[in-house]
Amino acid sequence: MTPDTSKGPGDLSDTGPVNPVIPGFHPDPSICRVGDDYYLVCSSFEYFPGVPVFHSRDLVHWTQIGNALDRASQLRLAADVPSSAGIYAPTLRYHDGRFWLIVTNVSKGGGNLVVTATDPAGPWSEPVRLPGVPGIDPDLAWDEDGTCWCTVAGIAQVRIDPHTGRTYGPPQKLWSATPGAKAPEAPHLYRIGDYWYLLIAVGGTERGHGVAIARGRTPSGPFEPCPANPILTHRSTDHPVQNTGHADLVQAPDGSWWMVLLGVRPGGGTPGWHVLGRETFLAPVTWVDGWPVVGEVALDLPELPWPLVPGPVEEQRDDFDLSELRPLWISVRDRPAEHCTTKERPGWLTLRARGGSLDEPDVVFTGRRQQHLSCRARTLVDPSEGCGGLAVRLDERHHYAIEVSGGEVRVVARVGSLRTVVAAQPVPDGPVVLGLMIGDPPPPHDARTGPDAVSFGVEQPDGTLSVLATLDGRYLSTEVAGGFTGRVIGMYAAAGTVHFDWFDYEPISR
Repeated sequence: MTPDTSKGPGDLSDTGPVNPVIPGFHPDPSICRVGDDYYLVCSSFEYFPGVPVFHSRDLVHWTQIGNALDRASQLRLAADVPSSAGIYAPTLRYHDGRFWLIVTNVSKGGGNLVVTATDPAGPWSEPVRLPGVPGIDPDLAWDEDGTCWCTVAGIAQVRIDPHTGRTYGPPQKLWSATPGAKAPEAPHLYRIGDYWYLLIAVGGTERGHGVAIARGRTPSGPFEPCPANPILTHRSTDHPVQNTGHADLVQAPDGSWWMVLLGVRPGGGTPGWHVLGRETFLAPVTWVDGWPVVGEVALDLPELPWPLVPGPVEEQRDDFDLSELRPLWISVRDRPAEHCTTKERPGWLTLRARGGSLDEPDVVFTGRRQQHLSCRARTLVDPSEGCGGLAVRLDERHHYAIEVSGGEVRVVARVGSLRTVVAAQPVPDGPVVLGLMIGDPPPPHDARTGPDAVSFGVEQPDGTLSVLATLDGRYLSTEVAGGFTGRVIGMYAAAGTVHFDWFDYEPISR
């Protein structure tokens, strides 16, 4: 299949707009509208820079315009911060001429913080710390008097001054759905019509995930639960999108209401494995008797009653000709210039090793999220001064890679406590093109079949990929590894200095 490159990453079909609207590891979406423009942010966990920021004019086509936490003074993640810790669940709002982003840094010395900007592409301010705000998943809402309310997972609320971080009184418990419900979290508070609506996630972010809502006359309640709760869940269904929850509401260009939410696309046999992480989906919302009714989270979205406005086409190849990396590139925990730069050798990305391998928490790795169930990636590597290559990473204990050094190329697999060289072969000295392909698993297929297969190889002069090894993709899935992230495909240095002339990512299917 040849991908349609005239469409954005959320639209690879010929039939119209599709879900997920932001595919790949983009969980916990929060959205706001400013005039005709929409802005959306997601969690980033242990990756740097943190909190990707997207822009759209139609809710379907999204372009990443920056990262809110893009410098060390805003985001410090030490090597001992576990994978799937770090930056959790931001909320993005627009108030009084500024964008406000509140988020939790789940690491030592972190906590809840607020950053602001007049331009969501950045720069964003230095953080205002909120030591009096406990927990995760913070939300911001302002009432008619200008009072700012911060609501957190639990579900609890405290009045704050977002300019200074001061809190007024202890957090007060609100409504948290059914007594004993698992993980009431991801609160968002809105004034819509005559009511304040409190939207929350319930059931945990796994297969039991769902969305519930309540309403009250004041931002602090008391809150009356919707009789139809949960208003969205796919648990115990055969829907291709599962784990639906952690939602936010927004009005479309025509005034209709829509919901952005996270979900996953499990594949393979039993129990089903999702490999791209939790992705951002879009669903229609109607209002009945003062309550929101959520429509289908369809893979093919219905025809929309407003014009579609595609953004710029994402370039498949990055030649590293810019002085700074594009916003989509992320690294593990930090990105010091002395270890990752495009300025040392013009037109090349230079990575200087720090940890010994992808098994180490301080590995020098720069990658992009895998956004398609089937894709190819390639890079031209000059290993003359070190050892490095091309990897598919889920965390330190779950990754596959092809690396080159000393005239030899090797495919390395790490699954849990096991690490092995799967295949090796000699290569001529000098730069080499390493490649990988992710697609359907080989037959036979039964209840135990994994979601996909990952093949690694060396590209020949005629452009064909000489495959060294094909590995089962299930071991790079959340169901195996645990945690909250998805696959990231990229380049790394395991020893010395490694140069990369270009990186190419080609989607094959959505």
